[in-house]
Amino acid sequence: MKLLYLDCFSGISGDMILGAMLDLGLPIDALRQALGSLAVDLCEVGVERVMRGGIVASKFTVVERGAHDTHGHAHRTPAQITRLIQQSALSGEGRTRAIALFHRLAEVEASVHGMSIEEVHLHEVGALDSIVDIVGAVFAFEWLAPERVIVSPLNVGRGTVRTAHGTLPVPAPATARLLQGVPIYASGPEMELVTPTGALLATAYAREFGALPAMRVERIGYGAGDRNPDGHPNVLRAMAGTSEAAANFERVLVIACEIDDMNPQIFGLVMDRLLAAGALDVYYAPVQMKKSRPATLVTVIARPADRETLAGILFRETTTLGLRYQELDRERLDRESVSVETPAGTVRMKVARRGGVVMNAAPEFDDCVRLARERQLAVKDVQAMAMKAYLDHEC
Repeated sequence: MKLLYLDCFSGISGDMILGAMLDLGLPIDALRQALGSLAVDLCEVGVERVMRGGIVASKFTVVERGAHDTHGHAHRTPAQITRLIQQSALSGEGRTRAIALFHRLAEVEASVHGMSIEEVHLHEVGALDSIVDIVGAVFAFEWLAPERVIVSPLNVGRGTVRTAHGTLPVPAPATARLLQGVPIYASGPEMELVTPTGALLATAYAREFGALPAMRVERIGYGAGDRNPDGHPNVLRAMAGTSEAAANFERVLVIACEIDDMNPQIFGLVMDRLLAAGALDVYYAPVQMKKSRPATLVTVIARPADRETLAGILFRETTTLGLRYQELDRERLDRESVSVETPAGTVRMKVARRGGVVMNAAPEFDDCVRLARERQLAVKDVQAMAMKAYLDHEC
């Protein structure tokens, strides 16, 4: 599996993504060709090597023709942006995706600033350099063609940022809206580290957010941001490589706590409510705590997105005063249900495969219990019949 990991320890922006992709090997001429008339009639694009906090990185640049820089120029409406994208040389699928990305950002900006989509004044996207950043990023992801994109928790920066709408808190309102449900934190110098464009692209392409997964790194690229604060490498690190994990590789959250002062009758109810709320698994184990007090270790395995819901249940329904969180990688086998005929009746078999090879097969226990009751047989005998029927069929 081809993986791309974006390490956003210093945030993310559209030009940082393109700089990192160019550093990974994306040819600048191929990027110019994909931009089409955007890079012929309206601007010049290029790449240069720069130093950011002791790290050599690639800086993607956009200069409008007839201008010294891209700042202070008129912003474009969503309709104008759509026409510009159609002038690019992206694939049909790429143009559709780029237009959808701009439409999503226009909706967010309109919601934040109380405007209609038709009249929204995009403070980040309306400038030509931002249009080029997003169109170029769509092409860059198509060029690299990762099967799985993982993004680290995003460092959004601190302080305030000056925009066409005035001075806004970091993260800017549109950025914050785009990052809802995404792990973020604030560190480093007082500056904006995640732009709306960066937030848009990160959330559009990330399959998941979390720590660096198990992978074989083949290439590393650094994309530089505009600013160069002292002691802080303002770069986005992109790590491209492969993973031998199966396609059913996912990130899970482990929630744990110990409880030593709760009525044990409540544990069953807590498990039922956690599972009903989306927990993947819940289990209890006896432990010994300080002062030799016996207690119960509560462990919940869940999707990272369900953290708040499940934490609320644990705090509300139990006597715990705190929870521990840890994100881990989980690999699941491919599973299917296969029915087999036995002398006692039909039994469903749970068959698990990895890479097409059968790793495990087991009869559905509820089916065995039902047939054992109906035929007045031992459950273990029905299980044995089911296993024999399955093995005879496979052989």
